[in-house]
Amino acid sequence: MKKLISCCIVALLSVAMYAQKDVTTFLGIPVDGYKPAMRQKLIAKGYTPKKFGNNEYFEGEFNGTDVHIYIGTNNNKVCRIMVCDAKTQSEADIKIRFNTLIRQFKNNKRYTSFSDYTLSEDEDISYGMSVENKNYDAMFYQNPDYNNIDTLAMQEKVRSELLEKYTPEQLSNPTKEIEQELLSMVVKLGMDLITKKPVWFRICESYGEYYITIFYDNEYNRANGEDL
Repeated sequence: MKKLISCCIVALLSVAMYAQKDVTTFLGIPVDGYKPAMRQKLIAKGYTPKKFGNNEYFEGEFNGTDVHIYIGTNNNKVCRIMVCDAKTQSEADIKIRFNTLIRQFKNNKRYTSFSDYTLSEDEDISYGMSVENKNYDAMFYQNPDYNNIDTLAMQEKVRSELLEKYTPEQLSNPTKEIEQELLSMVVKLGMDLITKKPVWFRICESYGEYYITIFYDNEYNRANGEDL
């Protein structure tokens, strides 16, 4: 059984990995830890802290665009970096910017996406947002950090789940049904872990003008109802 599990995991390492500390990064900074440390790391990257009322943000340039950066937390742990365009644009220009970002993410080998979010030339963003309550989003996922893979922990997790359903004797001489179930488990585990590292962006509207907000999320630190 152990050999079977190991072989399946090696075959699926491109999508399946187990690494608790493999979290989303922003400019190489893990979206994790506490806000004061993240604040200092952003300043070290050249971003300038600013205040708007009681809210703090950081000014600077990102991917060739002037932006405002916000730190999101849950239970004092950093769970999101939000990057907003500092200037608004017309509908025609924001459509170009949105599609350009999609192309840049698709061409970046650090990211994976499961859909094509490219907007067509005849897409009416104003009508879609104001009348149809439509969101214009694009979802990508940062690929696993292959320097931080713990296959032994993954094997143990799969083995434990299999032993809840099958005896050691059955697993030592697995049927095709058991082998198929094992493959499905490993793929699901891999997909669950990959989707913990989302990076997505949205077109936002302000007084008839538009801007892009990019979200770098650490799903491990997001609220899951534990405070309810």
